[in-house]
Amino acid sequence: MKLNLLSLVLASSAALFAGCGSNGPSSSQGGDGQGALSEAEVDSLLFSREEEKLARDVYLAHADLGVPFTEISDAEQNHMDAILVLLDRHGLDDPAEGQPQGAFVDPSLAELYATLMTEAADSPMAALGVGATIEEVDIRDLQAARPFIDNTDILSTYDNLERGSRNHLRAFYGQIVASGGAYTPQYLAADAFDAIVTTPVERGPGAKHH
Repeated sequence: MKLNLLSLVLASSAALFAGCGSNGPSSSQGGDGQGALSEAEVDSLLFSREEEKLARDVYLAHADLGVPFTEISDAEQNHMDAILVLLDRHGLDDPAEGQPQGAFVDPSLAELYATLMTEAADSPMAALGVGATIEEVDIRDLQAARPFIDNTDILSTYDNLERGSRNHLRAFYGQIVASGGAYTPQYLAADAFDAIVTTPVERGPGAKHH
């Protein structure tokens, strides 16, 4: 993957922690027994909603390549829907509302989307590599967000999303290998990556595999 993509991924992920320096509650009030959200939790939810949209939009744009893009795009819509439930529950505005495919409120995600699309256009194998990269980044960002999140409804949803992303990574990596290609992890430690792609599909909420 080109160095400019690495820079863009790091820049987009930095937005996830924009509010992590503050542990004070925001004005968002939790429902279903949850407390008020911290600024970090609000930032994480807003970023995650658009990050899942980025994955969905990239995969939809490559639906002509068939599996796994066609089916994982549906799963990414489910991920988006799960975050939207949390946004609604906590009274937060949806940054993805009314945004067409490939459009994002977060400028770093908009730029990352454009770069990923350019990378994926090189070949079907490059597109599969972009899919694996997206899932690596999703897993990393969900794991990195956890220390700043206290609300159990968010943590539970993130558990499901991460499980689903591990399955998506397995699917993309498996297709790369089956097609005679190779992929080297870039955003997960090698042992963590191997522990995912060498183990069976996980079953459970949010873990739909294709």
